[in-house]
Amino acid sequence: MNASSNVVQRGSIVAASVITATLTWYFMHEIADVALAVRSGGTVRDIGVGAVAVTAALAALAGWGLLALLERRASRPRRTWTVIAVIVFAVSLLGAASGASAAAQGSILGLHSVVAAVVIAGLGRTAAPERR
Repeated sequence: MNASSNVVQRGSIVAASVITATLTWYFMHEIADVALAVRSGGTVRDIGVGAVAVTAALAALAGWGLLALLERRASRPRRTWTVIAVIVFAVSLLGAASGASAAAQGSILGLHSVVAAVVIAGLGRTAAPERR
């Protein structure tokens, strides 16, 4: 795969993570009527669609950056990246505990899961299996 098609594919995955997160937020917030909010100390903060979109984009871009680094340094970049990405996803699920309600916690788990599915499956598919 040439470098420019790789950039297009990976950029599409970043966009897909943002779109998927935004649609998931919309479904949970607007259709399921879940108050998406987190507790931080004694305050409760609403989770808006902008924060969801930016966080999804940053997570996907960080994954892309890590993958690019591993493709230069690791002998098996795809495997190494997938293991690290799954660990990061698992740790990110701890953030759901800050949800202001059980419904918010479940929604946060859902948001993390859909973004992780898009990023891990998508970027993993573009990764070199072995360093050349």
